[in-house]
Amino acid sequence: MDTQRKYGRTWHYPFSPGTTSDDRINAGYWRDLQAIDTLVHTEKLDGENNCLNRYGVFARSHAAPTDSAWTSRIRQRWQLLKNDLGDLELFGENLYAVHSIEYRALEQDFYLFAVRCKDMWLSWEEVQFYAALFDFQCVPEIPLPQPADDESRWRQHFLALTGSRGAFDPWDVQTGQPCTLEGIVSRNADAFPVDSFAHNVFKYVRKNHVKTTQHWKRNWRRALMGWEFAHKEEK
Repeated sequence: MDTQRKYGRTWHYPFSPGTTSDDRINAGYWRDLQAIDTLVHTEKLDGENNCLNRYGVFARSHAAPTDSAWTSRIRQRWQLLKNDLGDLELFGENLYAVHSIEYRALEQDFYLFAVRCKDMWLSWEEVQFYAALFDFQCVPEIPLPQPADDESRWRQHFLALTGSRGAFDPWDVQTGQPCTLEGIVSRNADAFPVDSFAHNVFKYVRKNHVKTTQHWKRNWRRALMGWEFAHKEEK
């Protein structure tokens, strides 16, 4: 297994307003969608992309296993399942630390969104299977009609969902106000080769989405679970 293979860069939909100068746009997204039998949409969560494989827990770069304070809990979980991973690599959103969005209805702090095995990204059904096997939850799904022949109509349906609040009650940490979900990630529900990632995974990021600065690690804080917020409100 090549431990240096990080999660692929996800190209933006052309109508994704939250792009930066170094982001990539999939101008041919509609042609790619037409080649996909079933598309699954999930909420883009504001955390750290972590990979669990038999060699350790890796952050986004995959340069070496991470030892950050905010991965301590998931590294403890890894100790329990590392011998059962084999060639599997589990990718999830680590929400243990608050970044730009504070979620006030979290049920746990790690949500699985992909599983890689050798040179294949496994199907969404298999992702759900391994999530259940290893006692994780998957990132929340967002219902949306499958792409048909009318690109404009499908895009309207898609954009109508981008202003929703999301599954976990997100709040902007800078303004202290409720905010919409950060974005939506779409993927082919079927398995696909690693080298076809750009044609099978797509994302939308909202305009003016809050970005975590490089200094967030100095004063990071643990994300509270939903029950902890509820307990605070009762006092």
